[in-house]
Amino acid sequence: MPDKKISPYGSWVSPITAELITQGGLRLGEVRVDGTDIYWLEGRPEESGRHVVVRRTSDGSVTDINPTPFNARNAVHEYGGASFAVRDGVVYFANWDDQRIYSVAENSSPVTITDEPDIDQGDRYADLILSNDSNWILCVRERHFEDREADNELVAVKVDGSCEVNVIATGYDFYSSMRQSPSGDRVSWLSWNHPDMPWDGCELWVADFDSLSGLVSNPVKVAGDRSTSIVQPEWAPTGPGVHNR
Repeated sequence: MPDKKISPYGSWVSPITAELITQGGLRLGEVRVDGTDIYWLEGRPEESGRHVVVRRTSDGSVTDINPTPFNARNAVHEYGGASFAVRDGVVYFANWDDQRIYSVAENSSPVTITDEPDIDQGDRYADLILSNDSNWILCVRERHFEDREADNELVAVKVDGSCEVNVIATGYDFYSSMRQSPSGDRVSWLSWNHPDMPWDGCELWVADFDSLSGLVSNPVKVAGDRSTSIVQPEWAPTGPGVHNR
């Protein structure tokens, strides 16, 4: 039996450390499918909580996509969400340190596709999806300012490296769930204002979308109010309808 060590009350060193508790706490989420490949996001305690996009191919091989020190995590509304999208082997992700969107393919280094904001982490991107033609990232952007509260809006980000960003919708306190119709000529989204939460009440909007310019026209509210909650809107595979779950 090892010698006992007597320490003053409250000052003894426990063998159960914070590192011991968290080392098995791998966080998994945001599953995506691209062809026969499956992607997901891992939050790794052993890497100081860094979030890594991981790919599993049909032959069972598993590969990290964003290299160290890139951290696929955004800070929209401070807690973030939906930090990456993938199409044809190219991954687009929001990087924690600067909150800019990067693109990365296998065996290449990440390349930013959004401008550096005026203030540190001033432009934050979340809820990323790719347009049907893969030319745009459709997402939420949260813009921060030094002298007033942040603005939330929906934007289309060109993926070609030009850093072109077009505003699709603005004016509400919060936005989420932008989706493009199967035909590609319309988009839908949810919006709501303080002090409401989306599970209490929100609005479903639809607008025409020009995939060449990345701009919308003719926005129309089709459902919802402060007492009606709409969740997970999706376009029907055929036909013009938008369905919610």
